[in-house]
Amino acid sequence: MAIPFPDIDPNAFVIPGVGLPIRWYALAYIAGLVLGWRMVVGLMRRPKLWGGQAPMPPERVEDLLTAVIVGVVLGGRLGFVLFYQPGYYFSNPLEILKVWQGGMSFHGGFLGVVVAIWWYCRRNMLPVLNIADAAALVAPIGLFLGRIANFIKPELWGRPTDMPWGVIFPVPEAQACYGWAGQVDGLCARHPSQLYEAGLEGLLLGAILWVMLQAGALRRPGTLFGVFLIGYGAARAFVELFRQPDAQFAGVDNPLGYALQFAGGGLTMGQILSLPMIVVGLWLIWRARRAA
Repeated sequence: MAIPFPDIDPNAFVIPGVGLPIRWYALAYIAGLVLGWRMVVGLMRRPKLWGGQAPMPPERVEDLLTAVIVGVVLGGRLGFVLFYQPGYYFSNPLEILKVWQGGMSFHGGFLGVVVAIWWYCRRNMLPVLNIADAAALVAPIGLFLGRIANFIKPELWGRPTDMPWGVIFPVPEAQACYGWAGQVDGLCARHPSQLYEAGLEGLLLGAILWVMLQAGALRRPGTLFGVFLIGYGAARAFVELFRQPDAQFAGVDNPLGYALQFAGGGLTMGQILSLPMIVVGLWLIWRARRAA
């Protein structure tokens, strides 16, 4: 058994007159940023959540959003270049600018956002951890929408599977699983790993952070940011077990695409980049509890 890929056009609509297609992927980015912006504005209008005064005026959130957008784009692209294909891009530096051809890294985008928030807070004398907590609270919205867009595109599919919820992605590269014993009627079914991530990084992590918000977590700076780091890091490391190996690391001697191999096993690049997030998250929670 397998699930056929739903008949969804990757283009949400085409602008009349100019024939410019607007993809679901772009709309997911826009919707995530806009919804996150409005939610942070709402948080800044509720000083009781912060145990007194909100860390910044609501009208300043729009300026913060601009810095975050720059951080996402620059960090996401540079992260992909440095983490996944440095040799190719250093040999072809002009290719780095071709963002429209794909190639963005979540971990790079995350670091870009961290730098953007730090820079904005230092420039405007705002408490960094409080602002980071607010950003962490709304980040699962963008993660959920982004992973759904990955599924619709489709891209970042999982490894071949014979589980009944395996999806037959209509892409030649997704059907390149020659000799796999679990093929269905000659077709390759794969884990819908994009949906796994949408559920774990988006819905589950978002629900946990929302419950903690109601319990007063914003009164302990760094707590929500720490929980986000742990939650995302753990979810991503787990889903890496089901994602298709990164082509730049996979090979005959390394079919699972380990970026670091040891003792007959190894870690993928996604897992390697997630481990520091978990460590920093644990430290932030420990720090917040000590300061309480």
